[in-house]
Amino acid sequence: MRPHHDGSALYVSSQSPALGETVSVFVRVPAGTRASRIHLRWIIDGEPVFTSAVVDRTDLDGDVWWRADIPVRNPVTPYRFLIRTTAGVRWLTGLGLTHYDVPDATDFRLVAHPAPPAWARDAVVYQIFPDRFARSAAANDRDTPAWATRAGWDTPVVSGPGATEVLYGGDLDGITRRLDHVAALGADTLYLTPFFPAGSNHRYDAAGFDRVDPLLGGDAALSRLSAAVHARGWRLLGDLTTNHTGTGHPWFADRPDYYYFGPGGSYESWLGLAGLPKLNWGSAGLRDRFHQLTQHWLSRPYGLDGWRIDVANMTGRRGADDWTHEVAALLRRAVADARADGLLIAEHGHDATGDLDRDGWHGTMNYAGFTRPVWSWLRADDLPFDDFLGVPGEVPRRDARSTVATMSAFAAQMSWRSWTTSWQILGSHDTARIRTVVGGAARQEVAAGLLLTLPGTPMIFAGDEIGLTGADNEEARQPMPWDRPAAWDTATFDRYRTLVRLRRSSDALRRGGLRWVHADGDSLVFLRETAGETVLVLCRRAAGEPLALTGLPGATRFENLYGGAKPLYTEPDGATAIDGYGPAVQVWAVHN
Repeated sequence: MRPHHDGSALYVSSQSPALGETVSVFVRVPAGTRASRIHLRWIIDGEPVFTSAVVDRTDLDGDVWWRADIPVRNPVTPYRFLIRTTAGVRWLTGLGLTHYDVPDATDFRLVAHPAPPAWARDAVVYQIFPDRFARSAAANDRDTPAWATRAGWDTPVVSGPGATEVLYGGDLDGITRRLDHVAALGADTLYLTPFFPAGSNHRYDAAGFDRVDPLLGGDAALSRLSAAVHARGWRLLGDLTTNHTGTGHPWFADRPDYYYFGPGGSYESWLGLAGLPKLNWGSAGLRDRFHQLTQHWLSRPYGLDGWRIDVANMTGRRGADDWTHEVAALLRRAVADARADGLLIAEHGHDATGDLDRDGWHGTMNYAGFTRPVWSWLRADDLPFDDFLGVPGEVPRRDARSTVATMSAFAAQMSWRSWTTSWQILGSHDTARIRTVVGGAARQEVAAGLLLTLPGTPMIFAGDEIGLTGADNEEARQPMPWDRPAAWDTATFDRYRTLVRLRRSSDALRRGGLRWVHADGDSLVFLRETAGETVLVLCRRAAGEPLALTGLPGATRFENLYGGAKPLYTEPDGATAIDGYGPAVQVWAVHN
């Protein structure tokens, strides 16, 4: 083990510091590593300053805890540690311990902007694509719009031209009827992809933001769903498209200043798709409209608890224009003014770190720092697709060390609170299914283990928990097979449910710090820790030799919480031995 610091409550005295507050930060130096001096470097008004850390205590394992204090002067305060040991001088930043200089972008951060809602980090999010989740009896009586063709509920989804025009008829009252399934899984936050009227089944080409699509049951159905969700003590999140609308939106005909129009009626569109004209956030009128509509749906009787923002990375960006951070701040204020506990999550398909830790998005959909490395480590030998989340070419094969390096590289460039509020996802309506990526139930269990034991908010795409498959985003959007029990992998559902229950029962898994213990080839091992609880997690993608791990917290007993086929045991040299079966997830409570 190495000297360690992260942004959790074990190492940072205040998780929501205010300007003018002094925050204590701690470095844990493991027994056997002698540090002669530790300096804290932090940035004040753009200038780095140093102060000496002092020894605060030595714990029962012999680890020495050093403390330094930081006055919070700026909204974001970057900091790092300079550690002198017998091995030499090292920097400790979010990237870990290095013997060379690293950019300030990897510094730890204290953020004094208003904090994300406390409930968000404890949430388990369940994503629903409304057209494909469930339908009510009323769906059968609704007219088919001119743009659509109807499909029977159990008709296989087919990719290709016209796929977005196929309507299966799922609606909001159908979702309400199936909330017991979500309860059985253990999720407590529903995220709905857009419910506004549009000219497609995905509804990202909005034809208005002022009403719920009648095909989904209209405004009254959203009110009923919201009431049912909140009666269970859950949260409900909507999906707002801020980068573009559809050409059928009234704004497109009536408010040309809201868009980028050019000579002869030409206009800018999202990635050149003519049906998705791009919004111009230089328009004061557009900003006012979004401020109002953002709040409208957060208010009664709809009562949404926040928004996921579609294409947040491109919103407000076009050529020389870059309004993105202003848009994020505007929407954050709108949400906060409507409800102090509202959540704002941004979609980024790649690196979101430059857009976080401002007074805007609370977090991101963490494709880059979680989904991609998990896919690369757990991918099947043969894949039925040739695309890596938008990157041309097959999903690369990477080992555990590369997986940890990727996760750490992205986590190092955002604050702990942005990372832990971001959604960790194995797949979504925009990707292949995780079952298809990993090739079977055994490795999907490992993926679910990572999802539900690592820091961040887990998001489960409806159907993953029963083993649905799909090689691209269209195939992944197949309807839930409610009336085809043979299509359900009930063992996978039981594993998800058990892991969700375990996460809920453990402060360490929901809010604890993270220390990587081992990463090599087929095995990952890490600790999640709070002041009162330590949890050891092992994930293996394949069977291998038993592991003998040194430097773990001293334990009088390891209690198996999930998946341990054999008890852990201590070797004569003090190493902790873990059985080598796999693929597997093992979770152990460490009792001193």
